[in-house]
Amino acid sequence: MTTMQRRHDIDALRVIAFGLLILYHSGMFYVADWGWHIKSVYTSEWLQEPMRFLNQWRMSLLFVISGLAMSFVRRRYTGGRLALRRLWRLGLPLIFGMAVIVAPQPYFEALGKGIIEPGYWAFWGQYLTFQDFPGNAWGGENEIVWTWNHLWYLPYVLFYTLLAIPLGLVLDKIGVNRLLRNLRGWAVVAVPVIPLMLYGNFVFPHYPFIDHSLLGDTYAHCLYGTLFFYGYLIGNHLPWWDALAKHRRGLLITGLVAYISLRTQEWWVPENASGIIEQLSFLSVYVNRWTWILVLFAYGYRYLNRPSDKLRYATDAIFPWYILHQTITVALGGTLGSLALGPVIEPLLVVGGTVLGCYVIYEFFIRRIPVLRPLFGLPWKARQSTAAHRVTASTQ
Repeated sequence: MTTMQRRHDIDALRVIAFGLLILYHSGMFYVADWGWHIKSVYTSEWLQEPMRFLNQWRMSLLFVISGLAMSFVRRRYTGGRLALRRLWRLGLPLIFGMAVIVAPQPYFEALGKGIIEPGYWAFWGQYLTFQDFPGNAWGGENEIVWTWNHLWYLPYVLFYTLLAIPLGLVLDKIGVNRLLRNLRGWAVVAVPVIPLMLYGNFVFPHYPFIDHSLLGDTYAHCLYGTLFFYGYLIGNHLPWWDALAKHRRGLLITGLVAYISLRTQEWWVPENASGIIEQLSFLSVYVNRWTWILVLFAYGYRYLNRPSDKLRYATDAIFPWYILHQTITVALGGTLGSLALGPVIEPLLVVGGTVLGCYVIYEFFIRRIPVLRPLFGLPWKARQSTAAHRVTASTQ
């Protein structure tokens, strides 16, 4: 057992991952032929390619990082205390977010479909009291429920965290963590892909959609739950991270080849392909997804593992920004969409307004008002010291 300095590279990658998520959701308002809550009239096909690239690993990266975070803190608290801390940190923002922050999103969606009349406060009163709306008001739901929309990540990671508290003890005891941490070279890519390939063959055909419903989202749980536990098992084992950083260029080349292979198959291979062609398609998907996570980890560990005041600020700010951002994007898009501002001015205002809105609300309200902080996943009091705090983790 040893005391390790805070992993600033993981903080930085968490900020980057959530930042990309914010840009991705802004792009969903403008990408052509992809459904979303509301859409601009100024859609663009060229957005599809960068968003396809991000879509392969953006959420997977967050779940691996969440598993890493769990491994960093698991020895600091008893199981019960850790569960209560995570319920408070994730559960309270989820409930508040669904009731208050997310509510404007279904309002603008139903308004855009012409299902309800303008008037947000009347809508919100119905929403809070679970009164019925038309079945296609948003998301294809047949009855009114509070929706978590982009906050679906919170109940999922909370579920995996609570599961990891007892299951982690078993995994440690049977040595699964040692197996993963001892992987080197090509095995660090190939071995973790094997379970993902099994999911592609035996789970995905029966549950081909990720619908963010939590209880019935079987394939999503197989995928994201496994990636969460990969992060948990890797932990802060520095020899593994040192070896990963050493092979960063090879990983980058592997990731590029995997993505080119993936896109080539999407262009040329028919959807009903089977046999070896189907297996090559699955292999491209999962190698691409896992390799890009490793690429980001390798380069992050090599170049981003250093403290800074800006990183410290961003680490505190990014979770409130995540909670806020999509509602601001939807509200701006729904409001500005009727003004016919053009394909340049409107996106600049929507993206810039989303960033500015997140900054203003966080900096001048959430960050400074103690009662608001826990509602956005922050402790009651801000950290006072700029020194990196320490976490306890095993390096065995």
